[in-house]
Amino acid sequence: MSSRLMRCYMVVAAIGLAGFLAVPDDSTLQLIWQVGCGWFAAAMIAVGVRRTRSAMAASWWLFALGVAGNSGGILVEYILTRTQLNPGFPSWADAAYLSLYPAVAAGMFLLIRRRAAHRDWSSLVDATTLTTGVGLLAWVFMVKPAASDPTIGLLGHIVSVAYPLGDVVLLAMTVRLLLSGGRHNGSFRLVSAALICFLAGDGTWAVINQMAWEPGPMAHRVLADVFLAGYLLFGAAAVHQDARSLARTVAPRPARISRPLLAALTFASLIGPGLLIVQATQHRVTDVLSIAVGCAALFLLVVTRMSQLLTQLDVQTEKARELAVTDELTGLPNRRAWNTELPRGIERARRSGSPVTVAVIDIDHFKKFNDAYGHPAGDRLLKEAAAAWLAQSREVDHLARYGGEEFVLMLPDATVDQAREIVDRMRLATPLGQTFSAGVAQWDGTETSDELTARADSALYVAKADGRNRIAVPVQ
Repeated sequence: MSSRLMRCYMVVAAIGLAGFLAVPDDSTLQLIWQVGCGWFAAAMIAVGVRRTRSAMAASWWLFALGVAGNSGGILVEYILTRTQLNPGFPSWADAAYLSLYPAVAAGMFLLIRRRAAHRDWSSLVDATTLTTGVGLLAWVFMVKPAASDPTIGLLGHIVSVAYPLGDVVLLAMTVRLLLSGGRHNGSFRLVSAALICFLAGDGTWAVINQMAWEPGPMAHRVLADVFLAGYLLFGAAAVHQDARSLARTVAPRPARISRPLLAALTFASLIGPGLLIVQATQHRVTDVLSIAVGCAALFLLVVTRMSQLLTQLDVQTEKARELAVTDELTGLPNRRAWNTELPRGIERARRSGSPVTVAVIDIDHFKKFNDAYGHPAGDRLLKEAAAAWLAQSREVDHLARYGGEEFVLMLPDATVDQAREIVDRMRLATPLGQTFSAGVAQWDGTETSDELTARADSALYVAKADGRNRIAVPVQ
C-alpha cells in the first residue's frame, strides 16, 4: 500500500512541478498552485507520519510546520499586497517565510541526534569547516550589507540577517546529515534533495541580488519551481517506504576523507584567502577582521581534522602491527612473533644466567579429527586447545601457534623438569578428548634460537615414534 501511495504522490508532484511552469504570471491560479503544492506536501508528511508511526515523528511534524509556514508566506504576501498599498519591509509574510528555517533545523537536529548514537567528531569537524567557509561568504556578501543598510530600521536589519543565517544553519544541518554514516536509503536521499533545493533556490537569489540582475518571468517561475520541488520532496520522503528506517541508529562514518570531500574542504578553506585576494586586487580591503577570523577558524578546524586523521592512522598502524604478529584463529602470537620473542628470551637468559626451555607441541592425529568431524570442528579444537593450554601455563610463558596443529612454548626460568611438569598439565587439559605429543629442550648456553627449536622439534618426533600422547626430551 505504501508503494502505491508513493507512486500516486510522485505522479501528482510531477504534474504540480511541470504544470506550474505553464501557469500565467501574477495570476490567482499561480498563487493557488504554489500554496497548494506546499500545503499538499505538508498534509502528505502528516499522512506519512500516521502511516509509518516513525520513531522520528517529531522531526516530520517540524518539517511539515516549516513547509506549511513557508508556502503560507506566499498567501500572506498576496493578501498584504491586495489590502495595503505598501505593506513595507519586514511584514508578516517574512515571518511566515522565515518559519521554515527554525522548524526544519530543529527537525534535522532531532533526526541527526537519533541516527548518531555516538558523537561523530570527524563528521562534525568536516561539516563545521564547510559551513564556516560558506558562512564567511554569506557574511561578506549578504549579512554585513543587510546589517549596515540604514533605511530599514532595527527590525528590518534583524529580518534581513535572518534569511542568510537561516541558510547557513540549514547548510550546516544538510552537510552533517550527508556526512553521517550508515546506508543512505530512499527517504534519506529525498530529505537531502529537499534541503538542497531550498539552499540552491536561496543561493541563486543571493547571486542575482548581488549582480543586481532582474530575472524575467520564466526565470522567476523556474526559481519558484525549485522551492516547490523542495516542498514536494519533503512529502515524498515522508510517504516513502524507507521513512521508518530513516530514524535507525547508524555507525559513525570512517574518519578517512574521500576525494570529493577533500575537494570541498579545500575549497572551503581557500574562501577566506580568495576573498582577501579579490578585495586587494580591487584596492578596497573592507573585511580584514571578518576574513582574518574566518581564516583562523578554518585553520584551527583543519589542524583538528589532521589530528583526528593522525590518531586514526596510529590506531590502524597498531592494529596492523598486532595482526602481523597474531594468529587469526587462536588469537595467539604467530610464527613471526615467535621468531622475534625467542631470541629476546635467550638474550635475557644469557645476561641473567637463568635457564630457558622451549617446547614444541603437536596435536595427535589432527588430520583424522578433521576428516571425521570437518574443518569447523578442527578450528574449534585449535581455539579451545589454545585457551586451555594458556590457562595451565604461567604468565611469563610465551605460547604461540607455529603452523597448522603445531604450537611452540617458551618457558623462561624453567629447567627441563619444570617445563615437563607444566607441559604435562597442558597435555591433560587438551579439550574434546584429544591429546598431544611434545618435545622439550633446554637452552645449552651457546646455541641459536633456531638450533634450540630444532632440538625440541627432534624430541617431538621421538615422542611421536614412542606412541604419541607423551613428552620427550633430546638425547644428551
